[in-house]
Amino acid sequence: MLNSKTIKVSIIIVNYNTFGLTSRCIQSIMHFVNDLAYEIILVDNNSTDTDPNAFTEQFPFVRLIKSQTNLGFAKGNNVGIAAASGDYILLLNSDTDLVHDAVSVVYQFLETHRNIAVASARLEYPNGTVQHNCQRFPSIRVKLFELFRLQKLFPKTGSRILLGSFFGHHEIIYPDWVWGTFFMFKKELLQRLPNNKLADDFFMYVEDMQWCFEFRKLGLEIAFVPQAKVIHHMSASGGKKSALMQQNLVFFMRQYYSSIHRTCIELVNLLLTGKYGA
Repeated sequence: MLNSKTIKVSIIIVNYNTFGLTSRCIQSIMHFVNDLAYEIILVDNNSTDTDPNAFTEQFPFVRLIKSQTNLGFAKGNNVGIAAASGDYILLLNSDTDLVHDAVSVVYQFLETHRNIAVASARLEYPNGTVQHNCQRFPSIRVKLFELFRLQKLFPKTGSRILLGSFFGHHEIIYPDWVWGTFFMFKKELLQRLPNNKLADDFFMYVEDMQWCFEFRKLGLEIAFVPQAKVIHHMSASGGKKSALMQQNLVFFMRQYYSSIHRTCIELVNLLLTGKYGA
C-alpha cells in the first residue's frame, strides 16, 4: 500500500455490472504502471451482477466505495474524487485496458504543460481501429466549414478544424473537448470550478463535454496525447443512448449558448444533415 503523501495519480473507476471488464482494467494498470505512485478508487454503482466485495478479495489494495444507488457516471466519479489523495485525477472507464503505461505518459505531459487542464489518450477498439475522441463544441464556423465541404479543398486544415472522424488522431492536438473515457487533470483545478467539483447535471453522456467547457472557461486548454494508447471496449449502442445524448446536448446548449447562437447552429445543421438540432 502506497503512502498517501507519495501518490501522484488517483485512478477513479466507476463500476456498474461490469465485473469482468473492470477486473481486466485493474489488472492492466497493475501490469503496466510500475514507476508512478498511484491509487485505485473503485466506485460501485449498486451493481447486481457480482458482489462488489469480490473486487477487494481479488485486489486488496483497491479502495472500494459502495453506493446504495446507481449514481450515474458523473456523480459516481465525483464520489471517487472526494476520496482521492493524488495530485492528479484520472477518470478511467471500466471497459478499458492499458497496453502500455499510458498513465505515466499523460501524467508527464501534464507536468510539463501547465496551461493544460485535461489530457486524454488515443483510444482504440481491440482491432486497432481508432476512436474519435477529439471533438469540437457545437459551432457555426465548424458547421459551415463542413456544409461547404471545405475540408475537400483544404484537407489538412479541415481535419484540424473539424476533428472527430475527419482527424486521424495520430498527432498531439488541442481540441475543444475529449471523451471522459481517459480523462486526467490536476486535482487542484477543481477549486476553480462551480461548487468545487465536476459538473454532474447529467446521469451519463455529454458530461465530458460540459467538464471541458468549464475548464476552458478558465482559460485553460484540453490536450490529446496519441503517444498514450488505450483499448476501449466500447460497444455499439441503440436508440436509447442516442436519444439521451441528444436530450443532454439540448440541455447543454441551453445552459451555455444564447438563443440566437443556438438557432443559428441548428439552422446550419438542418442544411447539413436535414435534421434540426446541434
